[in-house]
Amino acid sequence: MVQGIIIPASDAEDMRAIELKEVEDYQKAVGGWIEALDIDSFGCTMYLNEEGLIRGLQYNRRATYLWWYHVPHARGRARLAGDAVLVGLPDRNGRSTDVSTSVRELMLGMTLCQVELQRLNSPEWRAAPSELQTYIEAVVGATLMMEYAPERSLRVVTTSI
Repeated sequence: MVQGIIIPASDAEDMRAIELKEVEDYQKAVGGWIEALDIDSFGCTMYLNEEGLIRGLQYNRRATYLWWYHVPHARGRARLAGDAVLVGLPDRNGRSTDVSTSVRELMLGMTLCQVELQRLNSPEWRAAPSELQTYIEAVVGATLMMEYAPERSLRVVTTSI
């Protein structure tokens, strides 16, 4: 069994843990044939319905912004549609692995995060003026800010309260 996370297309539905055993489990979770997107910097692979856009499945804001944040060259080029499944990167044999504990805690836990920004030619990071938020909402905010503040570096960090 592979431990993963479902990212529903609907923002009204919570992300949740899922166990996947066979390719049919992935297909059932996304509602059709699967397509894999590796997100190396996050240590994950995201599976989606490969016909999601063609079939007019609902836009998946959370999956799209997670992908755009961690894979900047994809930003603005494509939107992801339909429910997504997040698992760990494939092993040497090409088999899916469990999503890491740290990713599970970020995506499903109550870890609060904030966006930090760094001005050009400055070593200092400072908190962006926003409230503490979940990891996925901080990722959405940071990715949006990257579009309007290209002269700054941005990152999402966890906070300790």
